Amino acid sequence: MSQDIFENQFSTPYLIVGLGNPGREYQHNRHNAGFLLLQLCAEELGVKFTRIESKALIIKTKWEERQVILAKPQTFMNESGKSVAALSRFYKIPPTHILVAYDDIDLPLGTLRLRALGGTGGHKGMRSIIETLGTAAFPRLRLGIDRPAGHKQAANYVLQDFSAQEHELVTTMLQQSIKAVRIFLLQGIDAAMNEFNP
Repeated sequence: MSQDIFENQFSTPYLIVGLGNPGREYQHNRHNAGFLLLQLCAEELGVKFTRIESKALIIKTKWEERQVILAKPQTFMNESGKSVAALSRFYKIPPTHILVAYDDIDLPLGTLRLRALGGTGGHKGMRSIIETLGTAAFPRLRLGIDRPAGHKQAANYVLQDFSAQEHELVTTMLQQSIKAVRIFLLQGIDAAMNEFNP
């Protein structure tokens, strides 16, 4: 993608962030649902993550006639905010134009929810982003991965891969999430919430 794709443009770019942990061993973990979504978004647009900027794999492109940066922070989950804040500052992207997609154990598997703002929900990646941006008033897309059964620790559970039996639900959720991102870009977070939140 050309370096000057954002030059001589007047509209404010959007930053779409997917959270996860870098490394092949984490690739299909529940905790990497945000990365999985961003990868599908890239495939939908026919582009690839080949560029590193602000400690993130990024793609600068256009989506629905909007200038968009897709970003997968490569800092490990609990320091994701470093990349998000740096990209936000460099490209002068306000919090309202940042959408963060991440795994949520408080939602049933295969469920998605959009919010215009909110807390961390105990998610270390979200805590890092809120701390470094200095605000919690940015849109987020929560991807349901369900709670662990029995007495299994959540920290271990989120680092497990999705099972073969869960694949269909996860795929459907991610495909719906791509549509939600599109609506967010075209019409804003309220319209996306109205369409995709139950």
